[in-house]
Amino acid sequence: MKNYQTGQIRNLGVVAHGGAGKTSLVEAMLFNTGILSRLGRVEDGTTTSDYHPEEIAKQVTIHTSLVPCEWNGVKINLLDTPGFSDFIGEVKGALRVSDSAMFVVSAVDGVEVQHEVIWDMADEYNLPRIVFINKMDRENANFERVLDDLKSKFKANFVPVQIPIGSFNTFTGVADIINGTAYEGAGKGNETSIPAELADDIALYHEQLIEAAAEGDDDLTIKYLEGEELTPEEIKDGLKKSIALRKVVPVLAGSATRNIGAAQLMDFVAGFLPAPEANEGNMSTLVFKTIADPYVGKMNFLRVYSGNFKSDSTVLNSTKGKTERIGNVLFVRGKNTMATDSVPTGDLAVVVKLQDTGTGDTLCDKDKPVTLEGIEFPTPTLTVAIAPKSKNDEDKLGDALYKLLDEDPSMKVEKNSEIKQTLLTGMGELHINTMIEKLKRKFGVDVVVADPKVPYRETIRAKVEVEGKHKKQSGGRGQYGHVWIRFEPCPEEDFVFEEDIFGGSVPRQYFPAVEKGLREALLEGVLAGYPTTGIKATLYDGSYHTVDSSELAFKIAASQAFKKGALQAKPIILEPIMSVEVVVPENFMGDIIGDFNTKRGRVLGTDQVGHLTKIIANVPLSEMYRYAIDLKSMTQGRGSFTMEFSSYEEVPARQAEEIIKRAKAEAEAEK
Repeated sequence: MKNYQTGQIRNLGVVAHGGAGKTSLVEAMLFNTGILSRLGRVEDGTTTSDYHPEEIAKQVTIHTSLVPCEWNGVKINLLDTPGFSDFIGEVKGALRVSDSAMFVVSAVDGVEVQHEVIWDMADEYNLPRIVFINKMDRENANFERVLDDLKSKFKANFVPVQIPIGSFNTFTGVADIINGTAYEGAGKGNETSIPAELADDIALYHEQLIEAAAEGDDDLTIKYLEGEELTPEEIKDGLKKSIALRKVVPVLAGSATRNIGAAQLMDFVAGFLPAPEANEGNMSTLVFKTIADPYVGKMNFLRVYSGNFKSDSTVLNSTKGKTERIGNVLFVRGKNTMATDSVPTGDLAVVVKLQDTGTGDTLCDKDKPVTLEGIEFPTPTLTVAIAPKSKNDEDKLGDALYKLLDEDPSMKVEKNSEIKQTLLTGMGELHINTMIEKLKRKFGVDVVVADPKVPYRETIRAKVEVEGKHKKQSGGRGQYGHVWIRFEPCPEEDFVFEEDIFGGSVPRQYFPAVEKGLREALLEGVLAGYPTTGIKATLYDGSYHTVDSSELAFKIAASQAFKKGALQAKPIILEPIMSVEVVVPENFMGDIIGDFNTKRGRVLGTDQVGHLTKIIANVPLSEMYRYAIDLKSMTQGRGSFTMEFSSYEEVPARQAEEIIKRAKAEAEAEK
């Protein structure tokens, strides 16, 4: 693959809801260039962009694939992205480095959830976009219905530039409104005249096209408003400008699996979509994706934003403040690679085996440091606990998780010391399952998956005074520690220790031992073994033996006092309460509030966020571990949520009984 100038490059994020056929469309585009001798099929696991084992097994796109092709003297970098919400982080990374987005929409199913989610994402990056209405050869395909669907769902000026000839069994080709030409059959097709039955549609859309073109240029706007006719060249130039300014969204149509309309789509992409901004200054690049390849090593996918990125050079990772030695630089097409000496401004490439560089990092000239805007990945919301299956797995798990985190910034790993579990958090069930499969396939690590434990706490509600005495005599020096301790609730603090000793009944030297004994005892509460919090302990009396007393004896006496006192002081179990914010379309608000009521939640209020509604609530953590799945089900994937710890509150009596019963059963099982 030769090096192209910046003006000859098109970076196109190919996005869709799962099942719309974008991977098949990318395959057809590649086939038309002559790179492929036959069209691969998603069902057979033979497409260029879905080449990872987990993608072949599940028949869905999981990773963004970089698939460049050359057409009409232009290099089109296709970024084939996942269509399922669990892998939305991959879409975010791809759109960050794209100059345009192509929405692939099924002619049968119309606009679906992920189209709406990704449309908002494309708005964040101010991306020009086009729409390809796919599957015109399927039963119930309807171009006009989908066009109306697009117009009703999105605030944009959708204008067809190519329309289908027929549908389902009568679908034979596409009519080009710009050139006034029809193309029958696969590939480039046979050029022919536009069917007479389409004449009225062509006239209507041609007028819309001229109006859209005129909006892109002030001179053309004036000419159009004064009733003058625009020349074909003016229409094309104006349309290019209108697309770049996001004043129009061109709509095209076809069938990816039959390769009808794909070549005409490529003509349009090469001829009308914007090239990257030319910036020949000092070198700067952004890493938008990382793969931990078991054979090649770490692969960083990057876009060059200025200057030339060269192999065999030393660069600065300005994000982390470290230098990196650049060895091989590769152009990739799916899993195939080709070495290159340099990558021009605007192009995408891969560099391998960097030590400290990860997704979102900037690589730049050492002498001219610059840090590009990174990538804000979505917050993962579904958590499971994982544990190694064997000792061998235990030894490898940490390193494997580190590599997995490097590859996927939309996951999170936490070793929680309180509940003694390793927690893996992802975007959904499919995401979690894929990560666990990767651990085994790529890194040879088997794990057991369980529900996370809830970090309950215990506390007291009454004030008590208790005695703790440890006395042991077995010949020679004995052990003697004797304390009286007052325990009382102290909600503002985890633990407060004070002494109020008069007359030296407990010598000062043993105060630290008493406090230590209490702190250790607090780690295991008297009801269900959870840490005790919100308690004040005052040492106010006791006695000692001049020979037998020791720090250990007073430590044990204090521990005994706690166990006795906590039981007498009306102990209760506390649960973590989370502050939850859910953002959904307004029509789902009632379902969300009703569901929170079943989860023992308290709705605190609602707020408008653009065209969406935010619901704010306090909900017990024990009810929230599977909420990512519940929310997806309730809103057909249109909702999102965040949560953070708010406070600890008393568990209702019925739930407390269940918690205590479960804790005792677990303790018995461990014996």
